[in-house]
Amino acid sequence: MTRLTGRALRVTIFIGETDLWHHKPVYTEIVHRAHKAGLAGASVFRGIEGFGASSLIHTQRLLSLSEDLPVAIVMVDDEERIRGFLPQLDELVPEGLVILDDCEVIRYVGRERAK
Repeated sequence: MTRLTGRALRVTIFIGETDLWHHKPVYTEIVHRAHKAGLAGASVFRGIEGFGASSLIHTQRLLSLSEDLPVAIVMVDDEERIRGFLPQLDELVPEGLVILDDCEVIRYVGRERAK
């Protein structure tokens, strides 16, 4: 089980819901690669409205634009692991925004697995 407390780095990736990597969602590929890389965790959040570098507003209120809502993928781990994972994001995120934030992990506890 991964232990994580104290100083950490958070990476947040903002992309579109319809962004694809080899015919599957980019966010799925990022989560699976993060898991394979042994990162502490990854979560995907679907936005209800937003815009990015293209300045086109995507919203669930307009049927014509509701199929490409904003998505944020958030991962937190120690700085070395996060920075080691960044080259994979260069490959997977040709359009979007990737940000890093220093953070402090107060509690990180998983569920006990049934034996």
